Amino acid sequence: MVHKPSALPSILVLMGSLFSPGCGGSKEAGTESAAKTESAPDTFRVNFETSKGDVVVEVTKAWAPEGAERLYLLVKRGFYDECRFFRVLPNFVVQFGINGDPAVSSRWRAAAIADDPVKQSNQRGTVTFATSGPNTRTTQVFINLAENVRLDSMGFAPIGQVISGMEVVDRFFSAYGEGPPRGAGPNQQLIETQGNAYLERNFPRLDYIKKARILPATE
Repeated sequence: MVHKPSALPSILVLMGSLFSPGCGGSKEAGTESAAKTESAPDTFRVNFETSKGDVVVEVTKAWAPEGAERLYLLVKRGFYDECRFFRVLPNFVVQFGINGDPAVSSRWRAAAIADDPVKQSNQRGTVTFATSGPNTRTTQVFINLAENVRLDSMGFAPIGQVISGMEVVDRFFSAYGEGPPRGAGPNQQLIETQGNAYLERNFPRLDYIKKARILPATE
C-alpha cells in the first residue's frame, strides 16, 4: 500500500499472498467459471459483522467491474465468515482475505481475475483488492486507513468505500504489526497452509469477521 516508501514493498508481498485463497467459511470450490453464475448489481452493500461491530461497505461496479463481481461472489458464498484481519497497520491499511480453512485457500489460489483500470483514488475508507502484480487479484482485500494516493499509480483499483462503521475499523487490534520479513506479525504463508488454527494459537487477539452478507437494496 502506501503511506510511506518503506511500506510499499511489504504491501506488494502481502498482495502476493492475496492471490492465494481468501478468508471465510465457504465449502464450495472457488473458480472463475463459478463466478459467472450470478452477476453483481450495479451497486450493492455488504455488511461485515465483526468482533468490534458492524462495518458496511458500498460497492460501485463501475469503479472496478471485475473486482466488484469477485467480492459479490465471495460474500454470497460466505467466504469471509470467520476471516481474520491479519494485517492492521495504523495510518495505512487493514487487510483480510486469506481463508481460515487451508483447503478452501488452495482452491482459490489460481482463481485470479483481470486487472481493472484505476478510476477512483485510494482515499481513507475505500476498499481495494490486494495484488502481487498484473492480473493476480483473487480474494485478499484491504481498507485504506489513510489517504494512500500513491497506490493509485501502482494499479490498486478501489471497488467501494466504507459508508458506516469506519470508527469500528479504526479500533481493530493492531499491536501485532507487520508480518515477515519486516515484522513479527502474522505470516501469510502460514495462514494459507494452517488457517485460523495458526492465528488462534499465535495471534489470538486479532479481530475478525463473524459474518458477511449482501444487504437487501431497501436496507
